Amino acid sequence: MRIGRLFAAAVCAVILTGCSSSSSTDKQAKTAAVAVPPHFTATNTSNPIAKYIELVGLRVTERSPGHLVVQFGVVNHSEADVGDVKMTVNLSTTAAKPGDPPLITFPAQVSRLGPSELKDVTVEVPIKLRVYELPDWQFLKADFEIIEPKQ
Repeated sequence: MRIGRLFAAAVCAVILTGCSSSSSTDKQAKTAAVAVPPHFTATNTSNPIAKYIELVGLRVTERSPGHLVVQFGVVNHSEADVGDVKMTVNLSTTAAKPGDPPLITFPAQVSRLGPSELKDVTVEVPIKLRVYELPDWQFLKADFEIIEPKQ
């Protein structure tokens, strides 16, 4: 009976040692790194407000064939009131190579973007692609150029 308990304890110790191995920890870390979507920042870094503006929470749905609806948030990370922001947004895949054309390009505007503020933006985009032809949200990336304010 005592040998049976010792054997069971030894088996449990071996199992627990195997579960806490560094290889499983490495796999978890790699999975977590892949699951975190990138943030989207401006490409025209010469604009003074570009380093403070970020796009977040990108969603693409379809209102009807030929009319995609793109929703996202625009974040002002500065303590300044930047006012109205006009931008051109390019959606690409995460697998796109430099120089590949974007899947979708569209204008967007945010009114009265205040200090440390997040505003929701919805843009209807006329396009021949159907929403099911686009990659899932985690495989989309956006870059944008701030058109106004020009400061």
